[in-house]
Amino acid sequence: MPARLKKGDKVGVIAPASPPKKEKLEKGIPFLESLGLQVKLGRNIDSKHGYLAGTDEQRLEDLHDMFQDPQISGIICACGGYGTGRIAEDIDYQLIAANPKIFWGYSDITFLHTAIRQRTGLVTFHGPMVSSDIGLDDFEDLSAEMFHQLFSPGKVEYSEKISPLTVLSEGQAEGRLTGGNLSLITSTLGTPFEIDTKDKLLLLEDIDEPPYRIDGMLNQLKQSGKLEDAAGIVVGDFNNAKPKEDKPSLSLEEVFEDYLAGLDKPVISGFKIGHCQPHLSVPLGTEARLSTKDKVLHIQPGVK
Repeated sequence: MPARLKKGDKVGVIAPASPPKKEKLEKGIPFLESLGLQVKLGRNIDSKHGYLAGTDEQRLEDLHDMFQDPQISGIICACGGYGTGRIAEDIDYQLIAANPKIFWGYSDITFLHTAIRQRTGLVTFHGPMVSSDIGLDDFEDLSAEMFHQLFSPGKVEYSEKISPLTVLSEGQAEGRLTGGNLSLITSTLGTPFEIDTKDKLLLLEDIDEPPYRIDGMLNQLKQSGKLEDAAGIVVGDFNNAKPKEDKPSLSLEEVFEDYLAGLDKPVISGFKIGHCQPHLSVPLGTEARLSTKDKVLHIQPGVK
């Protein structure tokens, strides 16, 4: 686990995927400063290379710079988009293992969460990012409060006090929490960074994917054994999962029923984790427990 943050610590903000919107980035930084943190921007954060925040070399440089800088205590991603899978093979994982620190983001950052954890064992954090979330007008107080888990090692407990939850398959299971964005998880299959779900609680979320696309990705996870291997499944937010207009479609709920309801393990949907507000931040790689009896997800602290 990475060390906890203290007031006065410096965090780095990088864009390892798509370029952040500058005005949203500038609006989000004061929030980090309000937590008592100093902020250092990656040297290439303003770079653009088509749909990427600079070339692969530039984005990789910022990631390495922040991990090797002894003055940086944590790394917060500016936004997702696309591009982290392109740099995964060239990351210096020995550098990261030798300099464990907080790494925070979600969406396209899922590829980095999976690669870093499976190559180094580092606990990372699935949470809202500076320009794509914090810098928006609808960033909610509960989303903001979840950053405090970085300063004090406390368990995360998610129950129906936060949002309504739906049991798709009964049971109770324990295991390390893994996963994140469904499309990014699927994109790891067949690569050196293929997600390991064996005896783990698998978190799934996504945005702007119609039901037939979610169907296809869940089918791929099923046929590759990833659903069967998992100890339990945590279904996060699937924002804007709408069928195409004037096209016959299964509903999102019917897709979940087909793939997740028949599993002999606990599966609960409705968690506000993902492209949503509030967005509950969770550590990935720590022990967690999912119980359908009391509809609760317990997650151990992600910092020491």
